[in-house]
This record gives sequence, structure tokens and C-alpha cells, in this order.
Amino acid sequence: MGMMMETTRFAEEATVRTQEYLTFRLGAEEYGIDILKVQEIRGYDTVTRIANAPDFIKGVINLRGVIVPIVDLRLKFRLGEAKYDSFTVVIILNVANRVVGAVVDSVSDVLELNAEQVRPAPEFNSMLDASYIMGIGSVSSGADENQDRMLILVDIEKLMSAADMALVDAAVA
Repeated sequence: MGMMMETTRFAEEATVRTQEYLTFRLGAEEYGIDILKVQEIRGYDTVTRIANAPDFIKGVINLRGVIVPIVDLRLKFRLGEAKYDSFTVVIILNVANRVVGAVVDSVSDVLELNAEQVRPAPEFNSMLDASYIMGIGSVSSGADENQDRMLILVDIEKLMSAADMALVDAAVA
């Protein structure tokens, strides 16, 4: 009997399918990426510049023997001036079998979203190519129904394996 209970419970959990997202800020917007792609979060370190790299590629760092390209998402998404200070954060990601660092303004928290909380991305005129956007997540902040936190859910795998990332490889090589 006990066995039977277990299986139904797992089946129920599988249908609800929640996913955890690391949320971070770029300018005024809040973004979310799949937590499973995140290896670690660290402060911004000095990077080794790469000749002929696009401006959003800040350079590379040596992370425990691995050469990691550092991409500034603020520049990539054309979100104005990017300043580097003690608060600047680098999210070290494991995407498409490689390690990449993404510079963001700040990391907020980890949120769990289920399928109902994710809406398809509207067609908006964003500098951010819509193919990178998996949807808009909304998290109610509890107190006020109208004050939902909106997250732009980014397919970081797609973003980081896009054509301009080949430039990183070329530059690093």
C-alpha cells in the first residue's frame, strides 16, 4: 500500500513541474535564468582583454585553470553605461558544455516558478532578440495583487551559444 502512495505523489509533482530561476537585475529590468546552468556567483575581477573582441566581451579570466570568457550582458543588451565596482556581479554559467561568465548589475534571489506563472513573451520591441526569451514569469509579492514581480526569463543557453559567441571562441583562440 505504501508503495502505491509514493508513485501517485511523484506523478502529481511531475505535472506541477516547478523550475528554479536565479534572478538578477540589468538596469531597471529583472531577469531569470535556469538555476541549473549556474555554477557560481562571484565579484567582478580584472579580466584579460582580448584583441578584436566585440565590446560586450570584457575579456577572459582564469578560473581554477579554466579560461572563462566574460560577457557583459548590460552591453550585450545595450542597457547603457556599464560601471564596474565592488557590487558588480559575475554569474559563472555552464552552458553548451562551456563555462562563461555573465556580468550583471546585481543578483536578487532564487525563485521557484511553476508552469502557470510563466506566460509567453509578448512581441515587444526590445533590443533583446525575442528568440532568447522563454517567457515572462510573474511572482506575486503577496500583499498587493497588482504588484507582481515580472521576470524576463532568458534562455541563457541560446543566448550564450549564439553566433556572436563564436567570436569569443575565435578571440580566445
